[in-house]
Amino acid sequence: MKITGEMRVPGDKSISHRVFMLGALAQGATLVRGALDSLDIQSTVHALRSLGASMEKKDRDWCITGGGLREPEAVIDAGNSGTTARLLSGICAGVAGLTVMTGDSSLIKRPMARVIRPLEGMGASFLARQGRFLPMAIRGGDLRGISFDLEVASAQVKSAILLAGLKAEGITAVTEPSLSRDHTERMLGHFGARIERHGTSVSIHGPQEISAREVSVPGDPSSAAFPAVLAAAVPGSELLLKDICLNPTRTGFIPVLQRMGARIALQNIREDSGESVGDILVTGCGLTGTTIGGDEIPRLIDELPILAVAACFANGTTVIRDASELRVKETDRIGALSRGFASLGAQVEETPGGLVIDGPLSFRAGPVQTFSDHRIAMSFFILSRIAGIEVDLDDTQCAGISFPGFFSLMEECR
Repeated sequence: MKITGEMRVPGDKSISHRVFMLGALAQGATLVRGALDSLDIQSTVHALRSLGASMEKKDRDWCITGGGLREPEAVIDAGNSGTTARLLSGICAGVAGLTVMTGDSSLIKRPMARVIRPLEGMGASFLARQGRFLPMAIRGGDLRGISFDLEVASAQVKSAILLAGLKAEGITAVTEPSLSRDHTERMLGHFGARIERHGTSVSIHGPQEISAREVSVPGDPSSAAFPAVLAAAVPGSELLLKDICLNPTRTGFIPVLQRMGARIALQNIREDSGESVGDILVTGCGLTGTTIGGDEIPRLIDELPILAVAACFANGTTVIRDASELRVKETDRIGALSRGFASLGAQVEETPGGLVIDGPLSFRAGPVQTFSDHRIAMSFFILSRIAGIEVDLDDTQCAGISFPGFFSLMEECR
């Protein structure tokens, strides 16, 4: 069935997290338009309120008054959100007193050591389960700048260090082996922070105050990737995705789909609140296999599950490599994809860092275990639409973590 028309997806999750956090740190009242209202973002909002920030929602807009964060009175629950837990660790490292943080049954299995190590080097103290898992306690206060080289490119770790650097004495510098998403750096600049970027290195001078701003949150490219693959994999489709964040550290899925044969055009490109924004026009045609790996992985790590679905309908072999980070997301996404495909009658090769998919594959109706991972659930729903089969997902509510209204919106996509 051809997919035609226009669509708007919810506000960008990464930007929404960061604007609430920076609004809580800034002096004055920050007005936010278009922020995502999902379970993950609610975790961030509740956490920042616990730290003393005022957050009021008026219709679809938010007014945030911050600048005076304090020790929370109760345990902070980050829910399912790794972004909340890791970035908030950087903020709490600069808050005098004790912060205790936990999460849901998935988040408490996700490693925090990569955040703990540099923040301890800046002067914060951590006490974590087995030294690397939530629940954990953070003793914040006097921080000093640090120069830190990341072994693996990570926007979350980089952001935690930079947010701590706002309160640290001296220069805090982070260098990555390749560039990860840079929303934190862009938004820090938008809020008036003195920040410098050179290649894959970024530095911030501290301590310094930032000032409140107005921010418009564009559509989430990670969410847009799901209808984009649906349109790209169905020949004759033409779908316009409106007002999407086109930050180059987030749009790595677009050149992949173009390599696979999809016709994709970017239109109405403009700058807004420090980010590039525009429309994505996707025209479907026959897809072919490709190789996804190397430096492009950090720019599309969240889109790899839906790109694996695209590969299932492409002619030839698709190799996904260098993506071992998928093993420590909300679930082991490599394993979850492999088992899901097998449950629907198709076999793929699972490797330590990815998948090898010989397409096109044939699928039959059947059940899929999502492991309560929003991107796994949404990816297999898109597969069901492309293949024209019934897929019984054991958890559909998890889609609300990043994409409220996903299933109804996709059903309307005809």
